[in-house]
Amino acid sequence: MPGSETPDHHGSHRDLLWALEDPAPPRRSVDAIIVPTARRPAYLTQAAGLAMSLDCPLVTLHSGKWTRASEAAQRLPRGVDLIAIDVPEPTKLRLPDLETSRLLAGTIFARRTDLSPKRNLALVLSRMLSWSRVVFLDDDITELNPDHMRQAVGLLDTHNAVGLIIEGFPDHSVVCHAFRDAGGAQQSFIGGGALALEVKRSCSFFPDIYNDDWFFVLDAEKGLQPIAATGRVSQQPYDPFRNPDRARAEELGDVLAEGIYWLLDQGRPMMDADLRHWSSFLKSRGRFIEQVLEMVDKHQLETGEKTRRIAALKGSLGRLARIKPALCHDYLQAWAADKELWQRHIQQLPAHLPREKALDSLSRRGTPHLTWHARGKPETST
Repeated sequence: MPGSETPDHHGSHRDLLWALEDPAPPRRSVDAIIVPTARRPAYLTQAAGLAMSLDCPLVTLHSGKWTRASEAAQRLPRGVDLIAIDVPEPTKLRLPDLETSRLLAGTIFARRTDLSPKRNLALVLSRMLSWSRVVFLDDDITELNPDHMRQAVGLLDTHNAVGLIIEGFPDHSVVCHAFRDAGGAQQSFIGGGALALEVKRSCSFFPDIYNDDWFFVLDAEKGLQPIAATGRVSQQPYDPFRNPDRARAEELGDVLAEGIYWLLDQGRPMMDADLRHWSSFLKSRGRFIEQVLEMVDKHQLETGEKTRRIAALKGSLGRLARIKPALCHDYLQAWAADKELWQRHIQQLPAHLPREKALDSLSRRGTPHLTWHARGKPETST
């Protein structure tokens, strides 16, 4: 991995993967492609084409002012087997009340996106429809190769999750983007942006925090579930330094995930993430961001661009100063309790439901059914 390294940051966690490349992974069928989205339906075009190539349903989970399930049903090709769902606020969904969410509610650390609830809702739907092998894609993922998806799903014979490596624009946090762009040694890990899951075996969930996908693949006893990587996709570029709020919003999730994976990289168990560990790691994190600030300041950049990056990094430092060892420790305790709660929740879900009944069962008891639009693939004339 080219670039400068630092003792206060692990620029890659890929050694934790079972295999970065399998020479000949088996190819298996895909039960569904699942895309949480907040963008216009045009961003779903490639995923729709992939679903048609794989002959599987496309599930789109919509929220925000730019997208609606009805618009997706109107605009996507008629040949796609589509399930488009408008996702309301999480309190109306058939999801358990998570302690990790309660811990952060009403604080500056509360997350302001609904990506994690959408992913968890998709897991619930998959259980009720008895889907086993699904592929999660973000709506900005492109270069979707059907064979790569079949290979990723084929590795689910022996693994709970298989990521596709994101090429082109890297999949990093704001701090890691700044580090890499300034010459730091930084690689992307697998993530929910392009992830094949064995739903029935995994029994995990996505906590409502940045790096929720890194938490999804954790195992409290073994460190990680069996995970692997194969295939390639691309991510559409975006500006990570547009607003310091992005860096602030990511900082707690980045600290928690990097702090846990710091231990796993060394072959140490998650139980070593005690108050002493977090006290030490938070100091390392501060030194790392300060180093990145120095690297950016020395980097040859246009003045305005350098100013934006420095502002973002200072935003991270400011939020880091509010994170205490006790909060990190308490969050992991809450996560462990939530994992047990989640397993009880999914074990009580009905299975083998007809599609319409499963979709009408996604809302919490006492709340209206979710709005959804579904259509099967067109019948082939004979």
